[in-house]
Amino acid sequence: MITVQGISKYDKKHSTAITIGTFDGVHIGHRKILEKLINNAKDLNLKSTVLTFFPHPRMVLQKDTDIKLLNTIDERIQILEESGLDYLIIHPFTNEFSRLSATEFVRDILVNNLKTKKVIIGYDHRFGRNRNANINDLISFGNALDFEVEEIPAQEIQDVSVSSTKIRKSLIDGDIKTANAYLGYNYMLTGIVKKGKGLGRKIDFPTANLHIEENYKLIPKNGVYAVEAVLDKTKVYGMMNIGYNPTVQGTEKSIEIHFFDFNKDLYDKKIQISILDRIRDEHKFDSIDALKEQLKKDKATCLSLI
Repeated sequence: MITVQGISKYDKKHSTAITIGTFDGVHIGHRKILEKLINNAKDLNLKSTVLTFFPHPRMVLQKDTDIKLLNTIDERIQILEESGLDYLIIHPFTNEFSRLSATEFVRDILVNNLKTKKVIIGYDHRFGRNRNANINDLISFGNALDFEVEEIPAQEIQDVSVSSTKIRKSLIDGDIKTANAYLGYNYMLTGIVKKGKGLGRKIDFPTANLHIEENYKLIPKNGVYAVEAVLDKTKVYGMMNIGYNPTVQGTEKSIEIHFFDFNKDLYDKKIQISILDRIRDEHKFDSIDALKEQLKKDKATCLSLI
């Protein structure tokens, strides 16, 4: 897959079959659409292409700073790379871009820039300034500008919407197994390891403190989780706490991972955690010793799951 940053950077050598959307999560509902796109592109000798936008349009148009997404943009790229797509085009979403008319969007972007010969899109897709054009308008444009439009069935669009809603709710509720089932992969957190207070090391449970820079990333419910990661090209397992460390009067939310059988320095390194299951809620213990005893039990529980 070739990732293109901005519509104008597409080299125009190839005609495309394209679908347009956020594809947040790239979950099992999205996979059906991508599979349809890729198969169509092969049949028509076109390049399968996803056109997506970043930042999320709601972040720009509604200043909706509370929006939470299942993937960072880098995670979305990573997952889409595994889908078999030919091109992923990520276009910066701006107020100026949002003011393009439907005609300008179709003529200048889809046809002239991306050489689109087929568009696969949902029945409820709207585009152009104030989102005033729909799939029927797109079909009319296709007849005039020589590209085909295929409608994604309403049931598939509903599946995508239901999946996204259930994944977000499951993560907020701490139901990782349900979220992972709808995603088709283990939910991931990606960030930089920063120095913490060092308490974990003092009680023989050293932790990597994960700092996620993207404040739009959805963080699951506070609690203790079984996790895995690939560190120095080796798969390692561990347990992660999301929360405030109430036993030591913590006041800031943190994400801390204790890796089993791994002692190398991770400070300032970018790592990615895959969440396997949730073990328990975060609790305040009466003493550090009581916390340490619970951590031993948590480790045993995680190892039994793994």
